[in-house]
Amino acid sequence: MRSTDPGLDLHKRVRAGFVLQGKTLTEWCRANGTTVTNARAALLGTWNGPKGRAMRSRIVKAACIDRVQA
Repeated sequence: MRSTDPGLDLHKRVRAGFVLQGKTLTEWCRANGTTVTNARAALLGTWNGPKGRAMRSRIVKAACIDRVQA
């Protein structure tokens, strides 16, 4: 399993990544014009089409966890 595979673990690590930056996932969503519901679905893998994967990639990059191993 890659560290960016969708699932509960990724969701938790993304939230932690934002907290380490003094931000929240909700704040990121508001600043980037999306809903927390869509972000959560992308991270958990329930929204796993092309747009969901693109959203997941953007969130992981913003959370700065793409360089961190699980």
